[in-house]
Amino acid sequence: MDLSYILNELGEERENFSNAVVPPIFQTSNFAFPDVASLRTALLDEYETYVYSRGQNPTLTILRKKLAALDGAEDCLVFSSGMAAIFCAVLANIRQGDHIVSVAKPYSWTNKLFSILLQRFGVTTTMVDGTQIENFENAIQPNTKIIYLESPNSFTFELQDLKAVAALGKSGGILTMVDNSYCSPLYQQPIAMGIDITLQTASKYIGGHSDLLAGVLCGAGEQIKRIFSLDMLTIGSVIPPFHAWLLLRSLRTIEVRLERISTSTETVAARIEQNPKIEKMYYPFSTSHPQYELACRQMKKAPGLFSVALRVNSLDQVELFCNSLRRFLRAVSWGGHESLVFPACAGIPVGDFDANTIRHRMVRFYVGLDDPDSLIQDIEQALTVI
Repeated sequence: MDLSYILNELGEERENFSNAVVPPIFQTSNFAFPDVASLRTALLDEYETYVYSRGQNPTLTILRKKLAALDGAEDCLVFSSGMAAIFCAVLANIRQGDHIVSVAKPYSWTNKLFSILLQRFGVTTTMVDGTQIENFENAIQPNTKIIYLESPNSFTFELQDLKAVAALGKSGGILTMVDNSYCSPLYQQPIAMGIDITLQTASKYIGGHSDLLAGVLCGAGEQIKRIFSLDMLTIGSVIPPFHAWLLLRSLRTIEVRLERISTSTETVAARIEQNPKIEKMYYPFSTSHPQYELACRQMKKAPGLFSVALRVNSLDQVELFCNSLRRFLRAVSWGGHESLVFPACAGIPVGDFDANTIRHRMVRFYVGLDDPDSLIQDIEQALTVI
């Protein structure tokens, strides 16, 4: 199934919708039935029919087909945020007393899920350096149920060998899942490498316009149906039909947007890496990245994010650099048309800043659809003030 067909045709049986070129929005919360027997049958299996839009909705069905196909998965679920997808995927596969092995430094709210929330219910997590497969092997316990990955993560961009971890999980009957938000399914296919569940924020590249929140969970059909039928319906963290329609809109252009973004990012990163005021570059497709060969092997491209460590001595210099940027908005997130900058020091109390801690001097860039030469000039002029 080629990419163009998935983005433009799959799931869009236009003859069912008055031959509308754009799929309609089924802006309804409820669905009626011709008789009680039909209603009774539907309530027995909401996965297979439309009862209430907390579960299934025709607009969402089209989106799910496309997103599952993009990931090479049998099926998928779409949630109101990426964190909701992560929470539901994890919750559905653990019980009290279970153990999780996770990569160190996962997304901040994933970290809170593992280190705070799940501990209330007797679920423990061991964080490991995921760059070495033996760290996963050594962390596994008899009650380990999940190996959780982020490859790469979205700040320092460490990778895991997805094929090796998937094989390790299968050998011990342990479920493997990965947050694939950095690459998106266009640039990395974890399921094809043996990973059981892929997760991603659709608020980023899939949405592409910084105007919605959504999260995606993809995997085997049986697994997806099980998660839907209890955990998802109970949590109720679904997206409304209009947001599903907005995501369908955005999928039309995701290929060209990501192509532009990834090409521009490579250009910008290569130009500024040699600047003497840049101490270190963090970017998977830089030859200076310690896992560059692995990145090239399991990722097609590296889209819009990279980080740098500034060669500075104070918090004031980091803030002056960021505040001097004219083409980058100071904000969290990524994936839209706008270019962004996020300094690590924004999440650190002022009194805790330590210039000797390299992470405190780190700044993450997101390259959007702006002209790359203009972005390079902007970064260079901001570097001159420090």
